[in-house]
Amino acid sequence: MELILLGIYAFCVWLVFFKFKWLPWNITSQVIVATIPIIALTILILFMNIVAPSSHDVRTMNYTIPVVPRVSGEVTEVPIEPNRPIKKGDVLFKIDPVPFEAAVKATEATLRGAKDQLNNAANKKESLTPRIDLAKKRVEQFTALSAAGAGKRADLEQAQSDLGNLQSEFLAADATESQARAQISKSEADVINAKYDLDGCVHLAPANGRVANLALRPGVRATTVAANAVMSFIQEDDPWILAFYHQNELRYVEPGNEAEIFLETYPGRIIKCKVDSSMWATAQGQMPISGFVGTTAGLGLLSDRIAVRLLVEPKEKDLFLATGAVGAGAIYTEHGKIIHIVRKVFVRVSAKLDWFVLKLH
Repeated sequence: MELILLGIYAFCVWLVFFKFKWLPWNITSQVIVATIPIIALTILILFMNIVAPSSHDVRTMNYTIPVVPRVSGEVTEVPIEPNRPIKKGDVLFKIDPVPFEAAVKATEATLRGAKDQLNNAANKKESLTPRIDLAKKRVEQFTALSAAGAGKRADLEQAQSDLGNLQSEFLAADATESQARAQISKSEADVINAKYDLDGCVHLAPANGRVANLALRPGVRATTVAANAVMSFIQEDDPWILAFYHQNELRYVEPGNEAEIFLETYPGRIIKCKVDSSMWATAQGQMPISGFVGTTAGLGLLSDRIAVRLLVEPKEKDLFLATGAVGAGAIYTEHGKIIHIVRKVFVRVSAKLDWFVLKLH
């Protein structure tokens, strides 16, 4: 862009001083002619870096999810291929389900046994209730006869003994019923956990993405240890585009500002974006809070740049943004919009230069 402006300026100088000779070409005019473009370009670039700041460091990032199975077991199937698109819900791998199916059957059998025990206890209590009522009436009758001297003391004692035995049986059945209810609650939880573990034998993709480096194979024993992830899943639904700026370049940058970037993976292509937010935090601003005096040693070596997150425009949503792709770009603020044209030309010329591969081997 500078060359274009200098070319236009040189053409105007040629017209004024050589073609039409409106002004004399002497030492004074030569100094003025040489000074004007230097001063003008300096002022233009300084203002452009404020109202339309550019960044030579634009990066694309994605969430990387360490995949750790819920259950340990032998891997029986890995139906995916590395570096291929994977849809949310696709099967990543399967673990041998046999021991977990057996655990489900065992817990379900325990649950059925507890329910049978509960039914038996409830039926026994139901059958004892009328017998206890009858025994109570007989005790009352023998008590009245004994008090009137018309009944035998032995009959009263036998009736009381029978009542006591029935009540003891009822209490035992009630205790059995309570134990059965507790066992049912535990067994139901065990069944849920066993089925949950069984479902964990089939691990599904948590989102749209891909596995970049797949080493998992059938026969490998997968474990639930978090440090031993079986694969790393790269999510591609919500990529992060970060442009890094020096702090004094962001004075006018606001959420919603227009932005343009170009990546080396797409030479010559301009990708339209919007500013999402500026991440106003760097490692320089972090100092451990403790009972010890903090140190600032080495903090001066840290970068003072601020990351600005950009969101791709909806029409570019289907564009594949490789994790780790790099490029450059610019943000167009609400100030100095006439200068934005110059910056856009700069961006497009720089994007075209990515077509050239400058190496000798």
